[in-house]
Amino acid sequence: MTQETVDITDEDDDDKEPPESFEVKGIIKWFDTVKGYGFIMTPDDEGDILLHSSCLKEAGRSSAREGATVICEAVKRKKGLQATKVIDIDESTAATVPIEFTKTAAPIEPAGPMVSAEVKWFDRAKGFGFLTRGEGTDDIFIHMETLRRCGLGEVHPGQRLLVSFGKGQKGLLAAEVKLDTGN
Repeated sequence: MTQETVDITDEDDDDKEPPESFEVKGIIKWFDTVKGYGFIMTPDDEGDILLHSSCLKEAGRSSAREGATVICEAVKRKKGLQATKVIDIDESTAATVPIEFTKTAAPIEPAGPMVSAEVKWFDRAKGFGFLTRGEGTDDIFIHMETLRRCGLGEVHPGQRLLVSFGKGQKGLLAAEVKLDTGN
């Protein structure tokens, strides 16, 4: 597997003064050790903060668990906010993401009982994917926030889930999911 790279600098940083850093507290949205980066959600609308593996390494860490509370120094760059120094990570909050940090749309009303479906594909970096109930059925859109709200952090292609879904403007949307244990 190859490591995906992400540009963490501005193009013309050499001839400018470094941006002013500020301290911020947020929640790890996700961190992918293979890709070498992830994002921190903040309670305000400034946007997510890029967290690069090099920043974690300087703090003596190799990863950050989803839902952990982090205090870091960040800077504003052309492409958005970026963490420059990790001050503290509290792993005790990693099990759940506090509601005030999630930005979700109005929940979809389920159209019926939960049915078995398979994860067709899911991209954590994009924050969404699709489920299938089998050949000849419409795919069901699944968003990362729906997974989080239902207590699931990640799903993989081929994984079986139970899903209740409803009709959205562009097609079927997952309203609730849980692992399909075959019971």
